[in-house]
Amino acid sequence: MIPAYQAEDWIADAIHSARAQTWPNKEIIVVDDGSTDGTLRVASRFSSNAVKVVSQPNQGACAARNKAFSLCQGDYIQWLDADDLLAPDKIAKQFEKIDRCRSKTTLLCSAWGRCYYRSEKAKFTPTPLWQDLQPVEWLIRKYENNLWMSPESWLVSRELSEAAGPWDIRLLRNNDGEYFDRVVCASDGIRFVPEARSYLRTVNFHSISSDLHLSEQKLESMFLSLALGIGYLRALEDSERTRAACLKQLKASLIYFYAETPEVVEKVGKLAKELGGKLGVPELSWKYSMIQRAFGWKVAKKAQRAAAKAKTGFLMRWDRLQQFKPLVDREPPVEKVSESVLSI
Repeated sequence: MIPAYQAEDWIADAIHSARAQTWPNKEIIVVDDGSTDGTLRVASRFSSNAVKVVSQPNQGACAARNKAFSLCQGDYIQWLDADDLLAPDKIAKQFEKIDRCRSKTTLLCSAWGRCYYRSEKAKFTPTPLWQDLQPVEWLIRKYENNLWMSPESWLVSRELSEAAGPWDIRLLRNNDGEYFDRVVCASDGIRFVPEARSYLRTVNFHSISSDLHLSEQKLESMFLSLALGIGYLRALEDSERTRAACLKQLKASLIYFYAETPEVVEKVGKLAKELGGKLGVPELSWKYSMIQRAFGWKVAKKAQRAAAKAKTGFLMRWDRLQQFKPLVDREPPVEKVSESVLSI
């Protein structure tokens, strides 16, 4: 199920990677969320018995995902963002594990790698979440280490999807983190399938820019997502170790709110106090300590944002240029990926 908004340049790749799945019994649903570019036009080229393309007025990613779920008939759900990719055997590898588990409430996850345009250059970086875990342990590790899993890494049964409930349309930020926390809580355990792979692509420069400067509405949304997730974990186990993990997550997230929205900072502080701790001033990278001493924390934070934006933009544009170099001039790919995944 593919929610899409302003994804004209990469929606074809995502649909190709879904169609290329070696698992034979599949339906593909694309929901265009009121795009004003050519997203709907490009997606409609794939319309067939196997690929359903629908459009709705712009309501946000969560509403688009809920629309897709309302239309689907499948026993298992694979979410796929419009700019990301699946390895051809991703779902098949996870179904091999399902056959051994024989439980509709077991949650499957997989390895995922970051890349720009070339999926063969994706970097797969294992984390403490990349293993079989029980729900409480999974959530503790996530919050304690400020980790997350790509939405594409999951394979979710219909039973788990219905138990977790719909995507929360209030959330403009971290909506996938909050949603999959609920799915994890509803499961009887997480099974990690390292052979199954997906690719998280950073190709939308406008999205990068907005991520580096969040509006007050998005900051409120981010706090709500954090507060909800902390509540889910504490509902499963309210102990010293779960509260400590939640406090670490709050400290790691404070940098987004600090010196931006005093009201949200106050809410974060109250939640930290409830967890038995308190928050100080978030630390910026040591590279910006001189700017902080000379001009203050907020200016140093803006400088750090600007540097990150410039670096990411350069790397993204460079990788796109490498796409068009003759194959003989390129370095050997790190990983063999089928042509169907990369085709446009």
